[in-house]
Amino acid sequence: MNDDHPIPESSGGSDREYVLRLSIMGMVMLLFFVAIVLKLLGIQVLDVRKYREKASRQYETVVKEKAHRGSILDRHGRPLAESVETISFYADPRHVQDRAAVARLFAETFGKNRRQYLEQLVRPRRFVWLERNVPVSQAAGLMTVKIKGIGFRREQQRYYLNVAAQVIGFTDRDNHGISGLEKSYEQVLRGRDGVRIFQRSANGENYPAPDADQVQPMKGSDIELTIDADVQAILEEEIGKAVLEARASAAMGIVMDVRSGEILAMANYPTFDMNRRRGVKAEAMRNRAITDMFEPGSTFKIVMATAATEVLRWTSSQMVDGHQGLLMLSGKPVRDHEPFGVITFQKALTASSNVVAASTALKVGPQAFYQYASAYGFGRKSGLGLIGESAGQLKPMARWENMTLPWMGYGYQVMATPLQVLQAYATLANDGVRMRPFVVRRIVDHEGKVVGETLPRRVVQAVTPETSRYMTREYFRAVVEQGTGKAADIEGVPVAGKTGTAQKLFNGSYQGWRYYVSSFVGYFPADNPQYAAIIVVDEPQEGYYASAVAAPFFSKICGRSLACSLEMQRRLKMNPPEKALLASISTVVVPDLKGLDGREASRLLRWNGLEMQDAGRSSGYVLSQSVAPGTKVSKETKVTVTLTGK
Repeated sequence: MNDDHPIPESSGGSDREYVLRLSIMGMVMLLFFVAIVLKLLGIQVLDVRKYREKASRQYETVVKEKAHRGSILDRHGRPLAESVETISFYADPRHVQDRAAVARLFAETFGKNRRQYLEQLVRPRRFVWLERNVPVSQAAGLMTVKIKGIGFRREQQRYYLNVAAQVIGFTDRDNHGISGLEKSYEQVLRGRDGVRIFQRSANGENYPAPDADQVQPMKGSDIELTIDADVQAILEEEIGKAVLEARASAAMGIVMDVRSGEILAMANYPTFDMNRRRGVKAEAMRNRAITDMFEPGSTFKIVMATAATEVLRWTSSQMVDGHQGLLMLSGKPVRDHEPFGVITFQKALTASSNVVAASTALKVGPQAFYQYASAYGFGRKSGLGLIGESAGQLKPMARWENMTLPWMGYGYQVMATPLQVLQAYATLANDGVRMRPFVVRRIVDHEGKVVGETLPRRVVQAVTPETSRYMTREYFRAVVEQGTGKAADIEGVPVAGKTGTAQKLFNGSYQGWRYYVSSFVGYFPADNPQYAAIIVVDEPQEGYYASAVAAPFFSKICGRSLACSLEMQRRLKMNPPEKALLASISTVVVPDLKGLDGREASRLLRWNGLEMQDAGRSSGYVLSQSVAPGTKVSKETKVTVTLTGK
């Protein structure tokens, strides 16, 4: 053995350290690999939808296409509300490079101050509107100009014939119904919006995505009403005159088909311009004809007279005591407008004696009186289907006091809407059958298929046919022929009806002479009733008796409606009037044409029975019109417009 060579130390320690380091590196690599696998698993399996959407947003654009809103039509198919296409321009201020140039371009196009556009373009937002609901013809020039940060959307704007404002209601800027039928039938009218998906190419051009489901917009359904636009316009004009002549605070009116329950017209004054809604007050939007309750006064005597006929078996010749115009009951006075002694029951009704009505109600008794009031529809909603209808107030008998029954005999201690009073008289006119009133006749979808229809519906046989005919002939025809309703008569057409003059409760008493409700309700022709109408004038200051305030306007409204409506003439077997007469009595409201394309303006005027005449140019959009919007003129009037060239 050679002792000169040393024995080397063991290398076990360094090997273990090497193995340890190698193991650590392996574990790190393994963990790194596992992390990558888990991340890929999350991206491709667990969170695939989120990342797919992120990727899609990089090269796909989803565009909603608004569905065309359905139209609202009158009973003859004439549009009362229709949507036209408009253009709205928007901007992303961050991407607009030359804001001053853009503001100048918009100002020149729309004739406005460029400062208002600059104010929008400097706002720290991602989205601002520059113009809303611009006519297509006016926007066409800007639609073809590509400006970074500026875009446009195709929208709709609602145009109205401007009748039945409180019934039809209106839409907001986004074409959503916010009142009237526009609101209650929103789901039916709005249709289904479409969805289009575009992909972006490498050079930034958009094209429809080939593999995506493109959903086409579906037009909303049309709603056909029972309203007759001509009768509606006449009713609105005449109750407006009634308010002005009587210096009243408001007026309401309804015209109804007694056989079917169809509402031909329902109007309120004050009203508003449906196409210029800025600043419209809630007071003007309220459909008073179905929301406002009042003590009806003598028109409620229909209940007392019916009960006297069927329960007491009285006839028109029954002698009754008028107590010389004053009757004390439970220490409370019941007074007449003039002293009556012993008179016939017919005379008591035609002269509208409160004393006789009160004493007769007591003879009838509470149970029978309440039964007839309920059968006529007082104290409950009619089922008309319009927003805000009131049920009125008919006290349960358990809450009646000593004077409740006699006061109800002549129309106090009960609250009713104009529609409820009209419904009672329409029931009497229809051989005692109460029909459910309605205003929506049918719904027609985008394919022209009827998807909803309202049919006439009998509610109850309130009185016998014999009673209804007897009361019409002996009482309510006599009211118009020789009583307080003489001014309601229509030349050549027999009318039956009743006046009502009721004091309003003011500060807890009936002493305020300025606070009356004057009304007339009637039906015609009296020998074969087809139509009924009610006129209510609230707080008239120039006289307050219904015979002078309401009855004359019943005659005007119904007379003009007969002269205007061929349908009414056929029902009554009348000869059609001369065209000159129709032109003289048929008035319409001139619509606002400014900003509309010439073709659209002409079409809108034709809706109203008017003619358009341009002042020089044959194309473009309307800058001005010769007759101010909202003016009522005769049909076939020519409206001269100034058009700007395209």
